[in-house]
Amino acid sequence: MIAEDNVLLSSGLELLLQSKGFEVVAMATDAPGFLAAVTTHQPDVAIVDVRLPPGFRDEGIRAALQARRDQPGFPILVLSQYVEQAYARRLLADTRGGIGYLLKDRVSRVAEFTEALRRVADGGTAMDAEVVAQLLAHGDPVDALTPREREVLALMAEGRDNATIAKRLFITDNAVHKHIGNVFLKLGLSIEDSGHRRVLAVLAYLRRHGATAGPYAEPERVQPKWVSSDDTGQGFTRGARF
Repeated sequence: MIAEDNVLLSSGLELLLQSKGFEVVAMATDAPGFLAAVTTHQPDVAIVDVRLPPGFRDEGIRAALQARRDQPGFPILVLSQYVEQAYARRLLADTRGGIGYLLKDRVSRVAEFTEALRRVADGGTAMDAEVVAQLLAHGDPVDALTPREREVLALMAEGRDNATIAKRLFITDNAVHKHIGNVFLKLGLSIEDSGHRRVLAVLAYLRRHGATAGPYAEPERVQPKWVSSDDTGQGFTRGARF
């Protein structure tokens, strides 16, 4: 289902998803409507705007968190116009997976957008590269990482596996494994974590060392930048209902 107050965007999302074989079971324009629709339609995943009526501040994030309290692990992909660090951290405080945070401009990259949506529906994590970059800008031990280790950490936080990281950075799998070991050592994380647990470990670190904000704190806004991706998703749940 889709929770978005902009009629043009929500209608465009509906048509896009339907053209890719998805079923949109409900549309909502505000937080109460979203929560009611989740209960009624039981969608496999929801797309939610950060800012919804009436205040256009954090109603979408609060509704998303409420939906996950009501249905633990309910997959949600949040869309935002800007990188809003306070809201991203609030969402990532829940480490059960099935979480995504993308800039709205990402929707125009249809393959990337649908890949991220399927990953979230399958219980994974999908973080916009610019969101990851902004979150990584805060944190003391991160400063001790080499430029290459920071690149590896950023791709890990996006949810990329070792093979994809090696491809993106034009290095060997062994080199990726070595860099990840160094990252975990410097950040004090368990090197035994793998797959989605590894992503959660990174996000847990970012939460612990990032700045905190109250529910109505004004977030830092950063204009979106594009990071291209030609990765192909694997193991996603097909035919998910939205």
